[in-house]
Amino acid sequence: MAYEIERKFLVDGDYKSKSFKAYPIKQGYLSLSGVSVVRVRLKGEKAYITVKSSVVSGTLKRNEWEYEIPKDDAEEMLKLCEESLIDKTRYLVKVGKHVFEVDEFNGDNEGLLIAEVELEHEDEHFEKPEWLGEEVTDNVRYYNSFLSIHPYNKWNSLNE
Repeated sequence: MAYEIERKFLVDGDYKSKSFKAYPIKQGYLSLSGVSVVRVRLKGEKAYITVKSSVVSGTLKRNEWEYEIPKDDAEEMLKLCEESLIDKTRYLVKVGKHVFEVDEFNGDNEGLLIAEVELEHEDEHFEKPEWLGEEVTDNVRYYNSFLSIHPYNKWNSLNE
């Protein structure tokens, strides 16, 4: 069974000058439930479909299966997505032995910057760069699936 362990942080500072790669991402959710999501994603010139479980209670671990699919199929699937699409640019920044993925959101989530780091185990040590802000790993508001329903730039108007 495939799984991921990741931690999420807000970003406060210059990460772009330290990035070694950047690419656009457009994604949407074909299914959102309390226990799983089904996501379709265009990542540069490639496309993927992903199934993720919710986080296993008391851990940072969640099940994840991701498969490459034809780009044309992904473009058609994005038209079926239940809520708004997530549009962002992902920057890759190497810090120590880890690579942080920093997402700069566009569209309805413009202004939001989130960094994620994937770990091999939950208590794995990782170097924290100076631009890493508050940890939001446990805050569902910063999950892309939540942002597709409740866009960041509408949080104040919704009193969330």
